[in-house]
Amino acid sequence: MRAHPAGPLHGNIQQPSPAGAPPAELGALDPQVWPRSATRVDGELHIAGRAVTDLAREHGTPLFVLDEADFRSRAADFATAFEGADVHYASKAFLCGQVARWIAEDGLHLDACSGNELALALAAGFPAERIALHGNNKSLVELRLAVDSGIGHVVLDSFDEIDRLAPLAADRVAAGGEPVPVLIRATVGIEAHTHEFIATAHEDQKFGFSLATGDALTAAVRVIREPALRLAGLHSHIGSQIFDTAGFEAAAHRVVGLMGQIHQATGELLGELNLGGGFGIAYLAEDDPVSADDVATRLRSVVAAECAALGLPVPRLAVEPGRAIAGPGTVTLYEIGTIKPVRLGSGGTPGTPAVRNYVSVDGGMSDNIRTALYDASYTCVLANRVSDAPPALCRVVGKHCESGDILVRDLWLPSDVAPGDLLAVAATGAYCWSMASNYNYLLKPPVVAVRDAVATEIVRRQTLSDVFALDAVLADVPAPPVAPSQPAPEHAAGARS
Repeated sequence: MRAHPAGPLHGNIQQPSPAGAPPAELGALDPQVWPRSATRVDGELHIAGRAVTDLAREHGTPLFVLDEADFRSRAADFATAFEGADVHYASKAFLCGQVARWIAEDGLHLDACSGNELALALAAGFPAERIALHGNNKSLVELRLAVDSGIGHVVLDSFDEIDRLAPLAADRVAAGGEPVPVLIRATVGIEAHTHEFIATAHEDQKFGFSLATGDALTAAVRVIREPALRLAGLHSHIGSQIFDTAGFEAAAHRVVGLMGQIHQATGELLGELNLGGGFGIAYLAEDDPVSADDVATRLRSVVAAECAALGLPVPRLAVEPGRAIAGPGTVTLYEIGTIKPVRLGSGGTPGTPAVRNYVSVDGGMSDNIRTALYDASYTCVLANRVSDAPPALCRVVGKHCESGDILVRDLWLPSDVAPGDLLAVAATGAYCWSMASNYNYLLKPPVVAVRDAVATEIVRRQTLSDVFALDAVLADVPAPPVAPSQPAPEHAAGARS
């Protein structure tokens, strides 16, 4: 369990700062962490040719700023690296109508993890045959939508799902339709080096059919015997935010082995193998993600070798790089409201600051819960200007009534940061907006896509009227034009620039 730093301090124990030594240049934009278009012009952060102070002034803060060219170029990187395979964008990372259309235009496939994600993709015009439906507890309603829409694959996760899907598929076949194509999700027993909550291939968790117990083989045989279902292939996913390919290679070895077992037991040769996603991205300068080319080369090599050893044809591969496409190209802009210096002790240990500045911004865990939930690490910079002030140890926190409402736990910012300044947090494109909430009745921020200096709002800011509309008592009560936590579009964010 993480111990609050106040504990050691109360025992008069000084600890080095997790922030490490101050960087040589405060506010530097590491190209591995920040969007590909990120640059400073006269000290001010620009994304895709647009000044962030202009964006904050026009759209308010908090604000997700998405570099469209970055997003689409990363999608193209995976499509090129995996040419001849299927690249499925994992919609749980971030999905809206515009993103669905970009992914469709760029020729990728799409994974939906719920009936509502599926419904959004279909409403945006995404080709149904390029959609796969995931999830560990698909309802009859969700499965019926998948079958009626003619999606490309249903990824089966349990025996209960087979029971639910088979009658729906039989009705489709009876009406003259084709059998429903499915994948079996196999739990391969791989320990991915990632956070417990995003590791998905060890045995003791909710996803998939176990290889170790034989459930995966039993499920495959059962599906093959269902005339209204067509077992197209197998699926595996070992976790998220993974920086090496060893786990993927081990998973490929085991899933191809399952293909061999299925062939032995039934004579069926499966034509598809989805090895999932989980490719890590750089949140900090020291992170070292694997490139799309490296992942593709190693996975192809392992699968080909394993198939050759078992005398199997090489299946068509698929991968699901959601975070790796959506994550790096988006930053979140916040306005600083309060700065509170907190004494940490005497500073007796050399290099240990005696003060930490709590820098409070106008968002928090309602728009980025990942730090609180996963111990995720982020970095941020002063965005509306540069400063030659000496560094100060800071903790960037939100405005929620939680001591765990932390966005960036420990970093160095210029000691002259002040209320009204803008902070930009890097690599917030994956999961931040998707997991956003209305905790403390804060409102979900908008998402603005920028390309060639033109900004387009692709998700508007939630209003208090939107929230009131769900309340049985307040549905007809006029909401204030600007909620206390929602800056007016004309607010003076970044006025210090």
